[in-house]
Amino acid sequence: MNNKLVEFNKSQKTSEMPKFRAGDVVKVFRKIIEGGKERIQVFEGMIIAIKGAQSSSSMITVRKVSNGFGVEIVVPVQSPNIEKIELLKRAKTRSSKLYYVRERSAKSLKMKFTDAANLAKDEKKTPVVEAVVEVVAEPVLEEVVVQEKKEEAVA
Repeated sequence: MNNKLVEFNKSQKTSEMPKFRAGDVVKVFRKIIEGGKERIQVFEGMIIAIKGAQSSSSMITVRKVSNGFGVEIVVPVQSPNIEKIELLKRAKTRSSKLYYVRERSAKSLKMKFTDAANLAKDEKKTPVVEAVVEVVAEPVLEEVVVQEKKEEAVA
């Protein structure tokens, strides 16, 4: 049963979406059918939560303030009704769920944003840092093993 669900969700994928994180400011382009006409509605806001990020059908919660009222939508990322999701800015956050944003004003959040144009430069640097971490991690594991053997020889 689970395999059928995963296969169905994969067949519904419209295109590859970028990796989203909490704190990203995105534009969601949704298809809306009114009467017999179809149009695209744009919803711009901040991602405050991602649910099922590793599954084939993840959902994001996007929040914006419109006319003094907070408006949230829960968007299935791979839905056929979603035309595209455009990443505008990325904020540096420490938590994966930003539900505290609901009680605070935009000015009191003081998040540090980076533009989407600068994100491509950061993504190119990331694999190099990961490779260095892997090389450094291997000798440390060998040293621990050597210390354990010495302790066994003493006992």
